[in-house]
Formats: sequence, C-alpha cells, structure tokens
Amino acid sequence: MDDLGKVLIVDDNEDVLFALKLLLEPMAEKIKVALSPDKVEYFMTTYHPDIILLDMNFSQDAISGEEGFNYLSNILQIDAEAVVIFMTAYSDTEKAVRAIKAGATDFISKPWNNEKLIATLSSAIKLKRSRKQVSELRSQVEYLSSLDSVHGEIVGESQAMRSVFDTVDKLSNADANILILGENGTGKDLIARLLYQTSLRKNAPFVTIDLGAIPEQLFESELFGYEKGAFTDARKLKIGRMEIANEGTLFLDEIGNLSLSMQAKMLTALEKRTITRLGGTEQRPIDIRLICATNNDIHNMVYKGDFRQDLLYRINTIEIHIPPLRERGNDIILLANHFTNLYSHKYKKDIRGLSREAKQKLLKYSWPGNVRELQHVIERAVIMNDMTVLRSEHMMLNDSAKQSKKEVDYSTTLEELERNAIELAVRRNGGNLTHAAEQLGITRYALYRKLEKHGL
Repeated sequence: MDDLGKVLIVDDNEDVLFALKLLLEPMAEKIKVALSPDKVEYFMTTYHPDIILLDMNFSQDAISGEEGFNYLSNILQIDAEAVVIFMTAYSDTEKAVRAIKAGATDFISKPWNNEKLIATLSSAIKLKRSRKQVSELRSQVEYLSSLDSVHGEIVGESQAMRSVFDTVDKLSNADANILILGENGTGKDLIARLLYQTSLRKNAPFVTIDLGAIPEQLFESELFGYEKGAFTDARKLKIGRMEIANEGTLFLDEIGNLSLSMQAKMLTALEKRTITRLGGTEQRPIDIRLICATNNDIHNMVYKGDFRQDLLYRINTIEIHIPPLRERGNDIILLANHFTNLYSHKYKKDIRGLSREAKQKLLKYSWPGNVRELQHVIERAVIMNDMTVLRSEHMMLNDSAKQSKKEVDYSTTLEELERNAIELAVRRNGGNLTHAAEQLGITRYALYRKLEKHGL
C-alpha cells in the first residue's frame, strides 16, 4: 500500500496512542503523538503532518465532541487544506455528518477495525497529495500568468481601478501625451508600462527616466545626450534618452522634480520635436509619445510658479489619477493574495492564503505607503512564516502613531485592558507568540485563543 506520510495522533488515552503507533509505524514515514490538543499548533508549524488523527473528547466532557470541533476549526485556520480524521467512542450519524461539513476528511469510531482504519488513512494520504499537486499547479499557473499578463502586477477590481483600466483601454488607439498622478507606491510606473503595451507604439522602444533619482546637473545630459568632448569627462558620445525613445514611448517618472530651466528646454524640444545634444549644433528630429508621472500636486506647483503651465498643457493631454490603496476596498485583499502567491513561489514556501483576522487587519490599516508598502509587508510575512496560512500577528504594520497612543491610553473595561496588553506584548516581541505568552504569564495556546477572541 502507499506510504502514509507523516502522521500526527492526538488522544488523551496513552493506550490508544500506543496501539495506533504500533499499527501504523510500518506504513508511515514518521509518527508523532500528543496527549493534549494544545500541542497541535506546535506540531503543525514544526512537523507539518500529512494526516492528523484527532480525538473528539478531552477534558470538558465525555461525549459531545464539541472540543474536537473547536480544535478542528483552529487547525483549518492554520492550514485550510489540512487532512483531519476524527476519532470517538461516541459516534452517531448526526455527528459524522457535522464533522464532514465542518471540514474533517473522515470519521472513525472506537474501537476501530484495523483494515478499515488503514484503508481510511490510505485514502486520506492520496487526498493530501492531490491537494498539494493542485496547489503547486495553481501557484505555477498564477506565477506564469503574472509574468505573461499585460497587466502584470496591476491587480484590482474596485470601481476606482476599473475606471483607470477603462481610460487605458480608450487610449489604446490614441497617441496622446499622458500625465499619471498619484501618491508614492500606487503603481504609476505599472500603469505607464500598461499604456505602452496597449498602444500603437508597443513594438517600438519604451524608455524610462526616474527624474527623482538623477542629480539636477545631469538632467540635460540624460535627456538630450552629449557629443564627445562636450565637457571635461565627455570622453565619448552619449545618446540621450529622448533620442533612444524615437518612434517609441518616453516615460518621465517624477516629472515634478524637473528644474524650471530644464522645463524650458523640455518644452522647446516637445514643441519643435527636435533635440540638440550637449556640445553639438545639429538638431535631431524626435517622434515620441510622452508619459509622465508625479506624486506632487502639479497644479498647485503651477499656481506657486514651480512648474510651467505651458509645459503642463503639453504633457497632460489626458490625466490619469491612480487611487491610493486605502480607497480601493477589497483590492487590498486581492493584492495581498497576489503577493502571497508570488513570494510563496519565490521563496519556495507552502503558504496558501491569509486568515480572516489577517484580512481584517489589512483592511483596517491606512496604507500610507500604498501598494509598495503592502508588497513589503507580505514579502516579510512570507519569509518569516513557516505556517501554511498568514495570520494577523504576521502582518507587521507601521502605524506608529496609533501604536504609541495605545501604549498610553487607559481602557475602561477589563476586556479592553486585556486586548491592549496582548497587542503590546505581541508587538514588543516582534510577533513571536511564545515570547509574548511568556511575558503575559500564560501558555501559548491560551494566547492563541485570546488572539482569536479579540480578532487580532
């Protein structure tokens, strides 16, 4: 028969544990046993069992099985695709049906029939391996799709993003200059590339310049190029970005950083559709489609005299406003899932999603760094996490003002005091639940239950 993989058996009866281990040892890759379900989370994060045999009744009562259902819920929060087989001496049809509906894979009555038990476990390991193969194939497809898709990492279904996509679609046959406005980290560069990939010039060069990363004294040489000997260090000819982009698209990121003197030269080049290299006299014709982006309030810059109005007219035939992440609703979760899949593949982790509490935490956060910040948060969580589901405590958010306020506020109820004490302990210990539990003077499992209770 097939190898049963790694089996975890949880039962408060040592005789049961001994008998099952003796029976299954020749067929399993490895077997771990536990007298208490409090150890399940530890084994799931360190041992990664393929099959969990879980008794339904422990300390609370003898026959209801409610404890088993509670622990099953906890297990599925950690790993939504865990294979859990219930065991109980007090079985009935109603309980078996409820177990399957709750997410258990199967249900075994005590005392068990050895052949039937082995057959059940054999079916369970096949199910586990099938789920793993499907998960791996899904990850590969999503990863390859993210590489091939014209939208790339532009993930969004909110009304705000649908409006952006509609505008991009309408511009596919227009050669107009575009100005993209939005906060840092909203993905202006991705929209610029999407505009290029769906344009009439998609087979011509796409040249980018990040004006925020170039010293002001180098703007002119980067844009227009220079002839050999134009200045002391000009030992050979350099072709400028505008000339390289000829017949294609030039993307000027952070256009608001362009100095007034360079704005004048840029305006002249756009009006005459020619450029002259530094140190040269020949006017060279250029045919480019210009896409610019900035996180500055460029209209206010015009009002204050920091940006030329005539240049603004030249670069913003069409304006596209990229919404901040905090205004995109459930796109936050779509992006979080996208980055989880992306980085799980990159770092070879078996992470399949986010818990409900983690999603709620992400939705409540203000995201001052927008999509770029969310990407960083998820990448860090994937790197540091060994579980199959990202949970609330893995989301290390930088809401310092809110955090410092919580540390000094005096709550009015015991429940609020407990919640704040738990949040503070988890934060001070960098999300390490073991250390946080020790600081609070409770067990790790007790801390886990309290985190669930308070929705953390």
